[in-house]
Amino acid sequence: MKIKHLTKDPNWIKRVEEIGYGFHTDGENPYWIDHYYYSISEKFADKVYHATNELWQMCLKAVEHVIENKKYDLFHIPNYIHHHIEKTWETDAPSIYGRFDFAYDVTKDHLKLLEFNADTPTSLYECGVVQWFWKEHFFGKQKDQFNSVHEQLIHTWKNLKPYLKGSKLHFTCVRESLEDLTNVEYLRDTAMQAGIETKLIYIDDIGWNGQYFIDLEDEEISSIFKLYPWEWIVNEEFGVHVINDVLETQWIEPSWKMILSNKAILPILWELFPNHPLLLESHFNNPKNMTSYVKKPLLSREGANISLIYNDRTIFETQGDYGEEGFIYQELASLHKESSGYSIIGSWIIGQEACGITFRESDYPITTDKSRFIPHIIE
Repeated sequence: MKIKHLTKDPNWIKRVEEIGYGFHTDGENPYWIDHYYYSISEKFADKVYHATNELWQMCLKAVEHVIENKKYDLFHIPNYIHHHIEKTWETDAPSIYGRFDFAYDVTKDHLKLLEFNADTPTSLYECGVVQWFWKEHFFGKQKDQFNSVHEQLIHTWKNLKPYLKGSKLHFTCVRESLEDLTNVEYLRDTAMQAGIETKLIYIDDIGWNGQYFIDLEDEEISSIFKLYPWEWIVNEEFGVHVINDVLETQWIEPSWKMILSNKAILPILWELFPNHPLLLESHFNNPKNMTSYVKKPLLSREGANISLIYNDRTIFETQGDYGEEGFIYQELASLHKESSGYSIIGSWIIGQEACGITFRESDYPITTDKSRFIPHIIE
């Protein structure tokens, strides 16, 4: 796993915009990195693949543990939605995807789970489409990637199609985010390629007729994919309609994913699988005997409100509006570092299988919304 540089393509912005990628820069700072990449071995790709599949099975066992023992208070999940979570779990409600974020220590050849983006992960379009076209542009068929995201999405939608409610699958996100819309439209496109009839509606256009959810044409919403966090839904006035819905609308991702998208799952995993080689020691309430650790809010996004403590001293922290629900304390991991910055690995699970990886690079040892996306090649 190392950085390699390319001759910069002066037309790279035009090239990525031609495939519908519009959020490639943040002001003057590039989000998409086009002129260097991570070179990884096939052995390393296999390592990430097996780690991802193993963690997915561990996570499913953790969800079952939380539900059976009704540990919802640890996650600060409102009481009214508990039964809905249990029902979606018991009925095996459809789930499409998630992204595990790993730290990699080169000296020890260790992958360690940082967190699981299980409900509303993004960077799927960058992984499945943009970096694949980037590979084709620079390397053609001569090189490969750990990247079957596109094929796996279509395959998964085909498998789920018989279990969808109604004849149409709605897709929704906030209207203000080009990134969210791009990811949703990509997912919607793969669903259509799987033979599913679809319809886009922004989250604030979803209506309620007193009995069930409707779109702008008063059409009932039987099944809907949402790129909108469950923890927002259940804490909004809108959320109570989820349990009052006579149609019992099918939400993708399902509400049981609330358990996995919450940082409280990290101490639960450590409790169930203590000293597992893929896990970092994690605790509720306090760091126990750890002197070097990360303090993370149960619910946070894009690296907000995180503190890094090394030998009992805070060495770096980010600001934000999260933390009201509480924090977990996770062993400080060693991040891979190159001259260009610190990197973490994102590994996608789609359906039931690992199928693609992403690299995010930051100037500082916390990944935020300013972190860059770096493509990769297997060499």
